[in-house]
Amino acid sequence: MTIIQGLGVTLPVDEGLSAGQYLDLARLAEDAGCTDVLVGEVAGPEVFAMLGMIAASTSRIRLGSGIVGVYPRTAVLTAMGFTTLASLAPGRVLAGLGASSPIIVEQWHGLGFDAPRARLEEYVAALRTVFRGERTDLDGAHVRSHGFRAGLGPVDVPILVAAMNPRMLRLAGAIADVAFLTWTPPAEYGPKIALVREGAAAAGRDPDEVGIAASFWAYAGDRVDEAQERLRRFVLQYAMVPTHRPSFRGSFARLDEAARAWEDGDRKKALQLVDDDAVDAMCALGTGDDVARRVDALRAAGVDLPIALTPGAVPGDPDGPAATIERMAASTTKEHA
Repeated sequence: MTIIQGLGVTLPVDEGLSAGQYLDLARLAEDAGCTDVLVGEVAGPEVFAMLGMIAASTSRIRLGSGIVGVYPRTAVLTAMGFTTLASLAPGRVLAGLGASSPIIVEQWHGLGFDAPRARLEEYVAALRTVFRGERTDLDGAHVRSHGFRAGLGPVDVPILVAAMNPRMLRLAGAIADVAFLTWTPPAEYGPKIALVREGAAAAGRDPDEVGIAASFWAYAGDRVDEAQERLRRFVLQYAMVPTHRPSFRGSFARLDEAARAWEDGDRKKALQLVDDDAVDAMCALGTGDDVARRVDALRAAGVDLPIALTPGAVPGDPDGPAATIERMAASTTKEHA
């Protein structure tokens, strides 16, 4: 499979925007020259409904999930969603999968967050079976299905696997078409990509055939100071998720102290411990050129598909994401491509 390359955007699905506003941002990303648009699934739009609208309203840009968790839906139901999208937008669909987090899985969906690595491995195998147009005969510890064959298959849908910790990074190398590195400062891309390559080689694959995608927060709108403070909160909130915390250790100097304050209920103190260096390591703020330089840094580190997550300066702000998409794409095309 050809390595997926380009410049991607993740829609800011936690912004409280309408589905129509997210659709406008996806169209803007296509018009600006971005190659990929990803839709996450947290508490905003349902991912397959949103991707279906984007597929019907665009003609060139690749569209994918960033990410779909492997607990709320069965593997067969998820595969049906992607085969439906692929029938509408052939050659333009990416299946982004990940374990999600205990908060989303256990507290929101009321499910057990058990054996995420093993479940993800079985889930990917199930999707590949369906994508090939084969009948399922799966008796795993976590994914079971017998006799299902998709009426819309076979389809060509590359699978992205989100990974942060060493075991997941090696797994992504073993089973994914693209390893999707999340919440990683630039200095850590080299070691993490090496783990992906290690996992591919151990599975008997050519390590160079596994693509590398990586996401980062980006803001190039007109309210940089406000955006910096909002992103400071994002860094803290994501760093406090136990499954995410190790990914922030290399960039967040006072992480352990902040975690103690957070767990003691002192959110204000925890936020004060997120210094500007931590924000700058995880986020690209400023002009379009500033964001494009982060894109360049990721590419130099071995990332094939940099993906900018584009929040607004304040909740409900569509102008900041729109400006970031336009200015990043223009700067990347003009000076940094």
